[in-house]
Amino acid sequence: MTDLTADEARRLILRAQGLLGADARRGGVHGMLRRLGAIQLDTISVLARSHELVAYARLGAVGRPKVERAYWHNPAQSFEYWCHAACILPIEHWPLYSFRRRAYRERRYRWHEVPDHVEKLLDQVRASGPLTTSDVGGAKNGGPWWDWSDSKIGLEWLLDIGELVCSRRVGWRRVYDLSERVVPAELQAEDLSDEECIVRLAAIAGASLGVATRGDLIDFLRLKGRFAAILDETLLSGATGLVPVRVTGWPSTRGQTNAWADPTALESAPRGRHRTTLVSPFDSLIWHRGRTERVFGFNYQLELYVPKHKRVHGYFTMPVLAGGRLIGRVDPARDGTTLVARQLSLEPGLTGAKWADALSDALWSAAEWVGCDTVRVERADPALIAHLEADPR
Repeated sequence: MTDLTADEARRLILRAQGLLGADARRGGVHGMLRRLGAIQLDTISVLARSHELVAYARLGAVGRPKVERAYWHNPAQSFEYWCHAACILPIEHWPLYSFRRRAYRERRYRWHEVPDHVEKLLDQVRASGPLTTSDVGGAKNGGPWWDWSDSKIGLEWLLDIGELVCSRRVGWRRVYDLSERVVPAELQAEDLSDEECIVRLAAIAGASLGVATRGDLIDFLRLKGRFAAILDETLLSGATGLVPVRVTGWPSTRGQTNAWADPTALESAPRGRHRTTLVSPFDSLIWHRGRTERVFGFNYQLELYVPKHKRVHGYFTMPVLAGGRLIGRVDPARDGTTLVARQLSLEPGLTGAKWADALSDALWSAAEWVGCDTVRVERADPALIAHLEADPR
């Protein structure tokens, strides 16, 4: 068994996530998607949407249209499906989610009862070609966001079971098409058992995370019940290819394995420059909040669902990564061509004298990427403000 210090594990994780070393830029957006395995989608857009922020954090100021084309292109390079959450996934991973598609088909329910007319919707897509919910009567019945129309429920269930696929968006609306028209025939033809799916997905999750506990892998793939049991069996048998390690300081039973690592990650020590960047709340680096605290000592909560008067750090607080650490957090906004830091803070124990330049670099780089030419900090610790005001930019 390999023993790792917490610092060694953290550096392996950063390299695996494309945030340490020059190799992270190889292959551009496509390469980044394949290294990460899954990129979460979210409707919220502050500086940009989360899937754009994930690319920016790793690749720098790559053009946002280029990011969009890399995700949604013709022929399809990726598709949308349920991994950790609603995610963009490499198109070659289509067969690996057949275990989930089968489970949805057996259940015939997800948030809503499936309407009886789904076959008519499928026939409509087959006859008319790709369509959005607006083409079949709209997404909502007029109530809250979860009050979906029957047509929206039907289309989503057909996507869940793999009859339809979303491989592009128009105006942030999913475009649904027959999977047989989008997914290459050789991928459609792969018929994997549930165990084969879990084995291959666990290897992908392990490579993306670098070093991970069993709970981290479960969270990445959102496995429950018998699927989680399959993961446990295949980890112990070695079928996933992940190797047991022991990380100092991570919770464990004395002398026992407390994590699993991608064997490729263990072949060499991470080297190169650390990225200095803002991190999306939906970035896989920080998906698992317990893991974020374990790896970085960073206690993080996204407060957008917290009542305004109870928020501590702000509506859409983004962690700031620098020097391989999460050094602080910013609640960003835009005011014309000004990037506004409504609240900016360093982590306890860190000093403005050492880290203010990194915070400033992260803010200015993000500002330039989204087309802003000014940065304004509205609230910050007084000592931090003094250092930021000295920045000549």
